[in-house]
Amino acid sequence: MKPRHKKMAIIALSVTALTSAAILVLNVFQSNLVFFFSPTQVAANEAPVGKSFRIGGIVEEGSLKRIDNSTTIAFAVTDTSEAIQVVYTGILPDLFKEGKGVVAQGKIADDGIFYADEVLAKHDENYMPPEAASALEQAAKAQKASLIQQEQ
Repeated sequence: MKPRHKKMAIIALSVTALTSAAILVLNVFQSNLVFFFSPTQVAANEAPVGKSFRIGGIVEEGSLKRIDNSTTIAFAVTDTSEAIQVVYTGILPDLFKEGKGVVAQGKIADDGIFYADEVLAKHDENYMPPEAASALEQAAKAQKASLIQQEQ
């Protein structure tokens, strides 16, 4: 094999290896990508059914229920406009309470219930996940605009 052919073979192998590595990295990135949706967006069917995503808001007062003395818990997450039922099996964070901020990661089933794999609670008095704070802010603005239209 001539030196020129060896160089071409090395370049071709290098390009193939780099392309394969880039495809693998992008595939892993895509599979780990998790989007955030507010309860209003989930109620409007904007969230993907059967795919993992995050939902955030406030744990609705009076919605927390333990199921059959197990570690399965049902509660509702609200953004003051809409509420979505969430079911979680596992140990909840210590700061998880009704009326407090929460972000849950999981999938929504065909029955409209969000089955969470992970539940995150706020960690101090002033903290709320930015996505949840934004969703609550937008819902409050929409509710205020609705009240103004009703008055006119």
